[in-house]
Amino acid sequence: MVDDILEVKNLSVDFGGQKILNDLSFAVKKGELVAIIGPNGSGKSTLFKAILDLIDYQGEVKVFGQKVRENYKQIGYVPQRFSFDKGFPLTVGEFLNFSSDKKNKKRINFVLTEVDMDKQQDKLLGQLSGGQLQRVLIARALLNEPKLLLLDEPTAGIDLEGEHDFYQIIEHQNKRHAMTILMISHEVNMVYGFASQVLCLNRDLFCFGHPKEVVTKEVMEKLYGQKVKLTPHSHLH
Repeated sequence: MVDDILEVKNLSVDFGGQKILNDLSFAVKKGELVAIIGPNGSGKSTLFKAILDLIDYQGEVKVFGQKVRENYKQIGYVPQRFSFDKGFPLTVGEFLNFSSDKKNKKRINFVLTEVDMDKQQDKLLGQLSGGQLQRVLIARALLNEPKLLLLDEPTAGIDLEGEHDFYQIIEHQNKRHAMTILMISHEVNMVYGFASQVLCLNRDLFCFGHPKEVVTKEVMEKLYGQKVKLTPHSHLH
């Protein structure tokens, strides 16, 4: 379908004879904000690597109706971990300049403003807090004006206040700029007021749909294999 930005059909991933992802099929439409939830080791980051064609897999993945490698420039990606030498004298502005295909200062200023880091251009990367670094990484992912943004646990290690601001930044990209976003998250209760779709993953696809319809106590206990307390609330409104 034309509206499907991402199509995943019968996706399976095996590592060393072990099934990491098992026969996943789902589609993401333009403008959706999809939260991917599941326990540790459930294959969430592996799913992103398969979508980005960074690992071998069985099945089919299409972005904008084509193979992923034909559309890399339309995809932004923020990894779960970003390692660098904190003693290296590289400023935020220089980092984004090196990361940009166009070396466009106006675009760099714009994306930093989008993540509320425009006044930090001259600050060294090594001096940033965890939350500030995550904002800069989102800015980097936005540089080439992607239509699909993948965020791998972007709020990990961020305090509650910073997390609230972070969710607002993500929601702004989704609603104001109609960007399609897939975000891995451990915040099960947050998805009620934030995501338009939720994908529940533990090697198999446990659920996919509107959070208020699919994130039930029964599904969560089956997904996590333990009692789960659900306290649905809106984080942003």
